[in-house]
Amino acid sequence: MNTRFDAIGVIVSDMTASVSFYRRLGFAFPEGSERQPHAEAELPGGLRLMLDTEETVRSFNPDWRPPTGSGRTSLALRCDGPGEVDAVYRELVAAGCRGESEPWDAFWGQRYAIVADPDGNAVDLFAPLPAS
Repeated sequence: MNTRFDAIGVIVSDMTASVSFYRRLGFAFPEGSERQPHAEAELPGGLRLMLDTEETVRSFNPDWRPPTGSGRTSLALRCDGPGEVDAVYRELVAAGCRGESEPWDAFWGQRYAIVADPDGNAVDLFAPLPAS
């Protein structure tokens, strides 16, 4: 077997809202992506973040249904420092995004915060804390 990690896929209910949210976090979706049923942003190292509408997924998996309750995965985005964790969290919440956990100093040595994307998927923001 010769597999390699290539992309992260997220099923979205509103492509416009999702592209806007991830663009705020620095993902470079091409112009017009918000009007497409499938959109991709290339990430450093060649990985891709792929967004597909629920209708697109149902086109090849007619029995697919949105999950209920909390998810089991999240995207984790490293910030340049603890202050950036706070700033990005505040910016997203001010823009109407749902904050899940306000920034805190985690026992594992990181400044950490959690926001939800438009579909409720967790997006973790973190940065290493300075050594004390």
